[in-house]
Amino acid sequence: MVGAVATESTTAPAPAPSASDSPPERIRTLLILGASGDLTGRLLLPGLGKLLAQGHIAGLRLVGAGSDDWNDQQWRDRVAGAFKDCPLPGKDEGARQLQLVQEQTDYRTLDVTAAGALAGLIASLEGPVAVFFALPPAVSQKACEVLQPADVPQGTRLVLEKPFGTSLESAKSLNKTLLRLVPEENIHRVDHFLGKATVFNILGLRFANRLLEPLFNHQHVAKVEVFYDESLALEGRAHYYDHAGALRDMIQSHLMQVMALLALDAPATLGERDLRDRIGSTLRAASVDPDYVRSTRRARYTAGEIAGRKIPDYTAEPGVDPARGTETLAEIEVSINNERWAGVPFILRSGKALERPQKEAIVTFKPVNHLPTGFTGEEEPTRLRIGFGPETLRLEVEVNGPGDIFTLERTVLEADLYSADLLPYGEVLEGVLSGDPLLSVRGDIAEDCWQIVEPVLRAWAANQVPLEEYPAGSQGPVGWETSRGDAPLGRD
Repeated sequence: MVGAVATESTTAPAPAPSASDSPPERIRTLLILGASGDLTGRLLLPGLGKLLAQGHIAGLRLVGAGSDDWNDQQWRDRVAGAFKDCPLPGKDEGARQLQLVQEQTDYRTLDVTAAGALAGLIASLEGPVAVFFALPPAVSQKACEVLQPADVPQGTRLVLEKPFGTSLESAKSLNKTLLRLVPEENIHRVDHFLGKATVFNILGLRFANRLLEPLFNHQHVAKVEVFYDESLALEGRAHYYDHAGALRDMIQSHLMQVMALLALDAPATLGERDLRDRIGSTLRAASVDPDYVRSTRRARYTAGEIAGRKIPDYTAEPGVDPARGTETLAEIEVSINNERWAGVPFILRSGKALERPQKEAIVTFKPVNHLPTGFTGEEEPTRLRIGFGPETLRLEVEVNGPGDIFTLERTVLEADLYSADLLPYGEVLEGVLSGDPLLSVRGDIAEDCWQIVEPVLRAWAANQVPLEEYPAGSQGPVGWETSRGDAPLGRD
């Protein structure tokens, strides 16, 4: 494996806060750009509703803005539909806040890329304002480029969705644009996949258990796999997905962050500075071997069936350009070139239209150095499986069988891990509204992720790696070891 190439970052880590620093002021207005879009209705508003229902957020005004010519009532109907299942028993204050936000919200028709339009809207709102760009990355970047520093009042927070940029160059450009407008601590690069439950479940398992902490290194671990397989197909998202693909959409952002949590050295504290410094140093040590035919794989689905639903060939989906060669399943093998992990492959895989969802990390340990002669049965490696939905833990070990004391058989120890009451976007918004950047991606770390995958993207664009196929509803291409079909974790 080759070492990671160091490059100059356009962003510096946020300075450590001093003891005299006052806590960030709570946001008074949440402005959602792209308010009429799918992301807002399907994920963002339900997440906000669950957060309000807890009763911890008071006095928040919600404003929606978008290019669709909606009136206030259309927007309020959308908000009401997203909030209808959010009230919680015994949370009277939460129910009151839900009602207030729902009644007082309004909508503005707006072209965010028009000079002065977004600036005028921000100026008309009670601050501090959090501006959530629920928009395609290119539109978000253009909207930020037309803003001037004087257009952004002090305390404004800018919230951007992944993918952060579309390449290393665009991520650096966007970082420069954002830092021209607000300081790094007021930029929230959203990775909703990394909720607090996921982050702290991994860190707690790794660093609070003497049984595990000494084993997470190259002496004991054979490989680490991170899966995010979906049974969902394209679902009408060709406009975005056909330009992104599985590597940009999931691996470059979400799975890289999970990999870093599994591999980082213990931070001194769980403060955002200490934790994100460790994430950054881990990613800067990571690279993909340039023998991309061996170290990477890509494929796309053909026609098939999932749970009784007929799925068309990806190239026949509305809005897809077959000539782009967009992958719907991607896999890369990452090396972390440091003393702890030298020689251990980290295999990251994500895809669509697969037989069943698989959202987990699997740590496979090396075999014991010596198994006493006399034991029989099929010896299998010890595996630790950490589920991301549902949040579960499964330890697979060998024990003496019940029939023959000399025969080793597989047994499984299972437990439920902590699962947050909030939806993922509720956790994200809680951090945004309170000014806690722990769950956001720091600018230099966003660039580090692109640094790892961009050589792979160039190789794929040059067709150096074949684009394989798999039927929708299958486990993936037959020749892939990751298509083995592990038993699902936790509840269905």
